Amino acid sequence: MSSETIDREEGLNLQPKFDMHGLVTCVATDVATGDVLMVAHMNDEALRKTIASGEAWYFSRSRNTLWRKGETSGHIQRVVEMRVDCDQDAVWIKVEQHGAACHTGRHSCFYRAVAAGVGGTRLSLVDADRLFDPKAVYQK
Repeated sequence: MSSETIDREEGLNLQPKFDMHGLVTCVATDVATGDVLMVAHMNDEALRKTIASGEAWYFSRSRNTLWRKGETSGHIQRVVEMRVDCDQDAVWIKVEQHGAACHTGRHSCFYRAVAAGVGGTRLSLVDADRLFDPKAVYQK
């Protein structure tokens, strides 16, 4: 194992290992409940802004742009704790979620359960109540 790998895996310096697109995966969980709220991506700027501001910033792959969670909806994420995984290619943030995390208007992006059954794999709604109407919030 190289000294760079040992330092990244055991050291105390933040050394994010961005993928070929310059991104790391970020998992956001609710600090109060432990619920997984969303999975998104951060580039270097989003990571730095999150650390500096205490609010979650992400990079949208579909829009190819940086965005602060809640800048349109007002449903911000205040970061309580940030962790990186063993090789620093994934970030976990524990947040105080103000409003909904999901652009569909739900508290979490994970509002469907997967179950195998007769006739194939099915999805069922779980904790899927909408907290806001996305059509009203995200007008184009």
